[in-house]
Amino acid sequence: MKRIILISAAMIFTSNLVHADVADEMLAKFQQQGIQANAQAGESLWNKTFTDHKTAQQRSCTSCHGNNLNHPGEHAKTGKAIKPMAPSVNSQRLTERKKINKWFKRNCKWTIGRECTDQEKADLLSFLSTL
Repeated sequence: MKRIILISAAMIFTSNLVHADVADEMLAKFQQQGIQANAQAGESLWNKTFTDHKTAQQRSCTSCHGNNLNHPGEHAKTGKAIKPMAPSVNSQRLTERKKINKWFKRNCKWTIGRECTDQEKADLLSFLSTL
């Protein structure tokens, strides 16, 4: 029993380190470019509503991910389930640079109507890292 508890604790600790390493590395790279990440600005952007000029639909990050990032979301168009965004709840969040960049690109285009700027990415990453 003690062995299982130790292994579980080690897995949680390791997954949090992976998250911290990737997110911290990305934030450090932004900082080297002169970009100061702001978690409050990231939270504001996360909650901001944008209008799709082609369809007049209103969208925000919360449209799919919901208001409580500790809970699952659902894609507004497809209905597909989305795992919680909070790294503290979903150990797979913010662990792979390639996936983070892929989803920034795809979701910024769908939600905002364009790719996010590096400042917006840094702010969003900073916000999500606090969860």
